[in-house]
Amino acid sequence: MHMLILQKNLKDFLDRKADFYNRTSFIENDPIFVPHQFTLKQDIEIMGFFAATFAWGQRKTIIQKSMELARRFNGKPHEFILHHSESDLKQLLGFRHRTFNDTDLLWFVDFLHRHYKESESLEEAFLPETGFTDMEGALIHFGQYFFNAPDAPGRTRKHVASPERNSTCKRLNMFLRWMVRCDGKGVDFGLWKRIQPAVLICPVDLHVDRTARRLGLVTRRQTDWRTAVELTENLRLLDACDPVKYDFALFGLSIEKEIYDL
Repeated sequence: MHMLILQKNLKDFLDRKADFYNRTSFIENDPIFVPHQFTLKQDIEIMGFFAATFAWGQRKTIIQKSMELARRFNGKPHEFILHHSESDLKQLLGFRHRTFNDTDLLWFVDFLHRHYKESESLEEAFLPETGFTDMEGALIHFGQYFFNAPDAPGRTRKHVASPERNSTCKRLNMFLRWMVRCDGKGVDFGLWKRIQPAVLICPVDLHVDRTARRLGLVTRRQTDWRTAVELTENLRLLDACDPVKYDFALFGLSIEKEIYDL
């Protein structure tokens, strides 16, 4: 009974915090601001993917570099990626965000060009031909699909994480949250319908990891893929249908450091 009371207190606390941070007033200071500048589904997917890929370091810089890239795409990412000429690619040269450079960018554009020639949505890239089983399999499939060409640059692999390499896959899981969750609150887009919110994995960086440990939601010593799975499994005990909504709470708490108010 004592553990049930503790779990209820934790759920009530995290529900309040998730509701507080899951609102449009916080968008302008978050990388999700970038895809919110677009209305075409494919533009939202493409710029969401880039903004999530760039999501390490200062959030202000992440947003600035993402919007710089959008300008290099002439403000129409999907159109540029589908219909660019070789000479158009010159305007991408010199782009850099931390260790992501124009070599990486040109491969991302090449991948997206090949994908969108065959598919209407980037969601298809996360769906194995054998059928969806879980997010681990979907992320492994995506990584293999992304680099399925003999000229894929080895240096770019560090920008696309995979459970195969025991990464938490924080940035991809964040991107998936943006595309999949649909709660009507105006932050996450809910564009994708073949992947359900219940199967998402919570994005884990060092800040979320530290907060989750203090709340007793993580016990593993390492911070790796299994840690992200453990955290998500514990969040499913609080909300089985939408465990990743608590990403809002955990990230917000990691900033405001209010986890002792339980």
